[in-house]
Amino acid sequence: MQNKILLLINTGTPDKPETRHVRRYLSEFLNDKRVIDLPWLIRKILVNMIIVPFRAPKSAKLYRKLWTAQGSPLLYNLNNLVNKVQNLVKNEYLVYAAMRYGKPSLAELLRILQKHKPEQIIIFPLFPHYASSTTGSVNELILDEIRKWNIIPEIRFVGQFYSHPLYIDVIARKIKSYNESRYDHILFSYHGLPLKHIRKIHATDNITDCECNVMFPSDATFCYKATCYETTRLIAEKLNLSSEKFSTSFQSRFSKDWLYPFTDEVLKSLVNKGKKRVLIVAPSFVADCLETLIEIKQEYQTLFMEEGGDEFVFVESLNDMDDWADALIKIAKL
Repeated sequence: MQNKILLLINTGTPDKPETRHVRRYLSEFLNDKRVIDLPWLIRKILVNMIIVPFRAPKSAKLYRKLWTAQGSPLLYNLNNLVNKVQNLVKNEYLVYAAMRYGKPSLAELLRILQKHKPEQIIIFPLFPHYASSTTGSVNELILDEIRKWNIIPEIRFVGQFYSHPLYIDVIARKIKSYNESRYDHILFSYHGLPLKHIRKIHATDNITDCECNVMFPSDATFCYKATCYETTRLIAEKLNLSSEKFSTSFQSRFSKDWLYPFTDEVLKSLVNKGKKRVLIVAPSFVADCLETLIEIKQEYQTLFMEEGGDEFVFVESLNDMDDWADALIKIAKL
């Protein structure tokens, strides 16, 4: 077996749906300077004395709703995906799962791999769209760790793949399996980001007046907002959807100064417009987690039905689908 490594990396999950485990996970996650980009002291006080103590018990209740007999869906789907990819690449690569926060720890895995003196490491953050708080954080940690090694192997980073034809194809096929023509509307819901993160990429642009919701700007290669809207357009084109049949929104906001339109508000608007049968897709998530199975599938469904909707169906994420495992290998150019 060649000493080549493929790392599949996602955000992370608590070890158990208990407050102390959730507190530990949130502390690691929210103390990342790329997640909450405030001065060190302010971030420490805000996270460790205010956010985590108050949020951990509430989040633990949500994680208990999410947990299954197999544990965290994010983790067991990642492990299943790793096994499928390993079977496909056979002896060409050793495939590992890692989480940026929590376990299996990316930092710990790198320290273990160092002892085996790999000749090549391919880094695949499982985030279709680049954001400093996701892909940027993963890549920074890896570079910080590997630069300390005596033998530095060949390192290759797989970048954002939101527009890769194979990624678009596999999502489109997933949507079609739900018989999308039955619905009045298809809503593409993406994880939100603070507007200040977007402004750092296009510092001179007025986010309110930008046109990335209708076209992809030439200078927006790493603009999260632009790439999300482009993903929607590419999937809609693949499915031959008319412009009035679909829309884009952003979820999981922590304040009004986040990317909008907000998913919950769009859902209310759809009911008011008579769109009472809605299919919702979350293309920024390749694996189901708290934000998809609880926020979308439970909380947003309840909201939509209470507003007067008739049918609300969530399209499950790619998780460990065979088609996704095959596409992933090709996207990584193995």
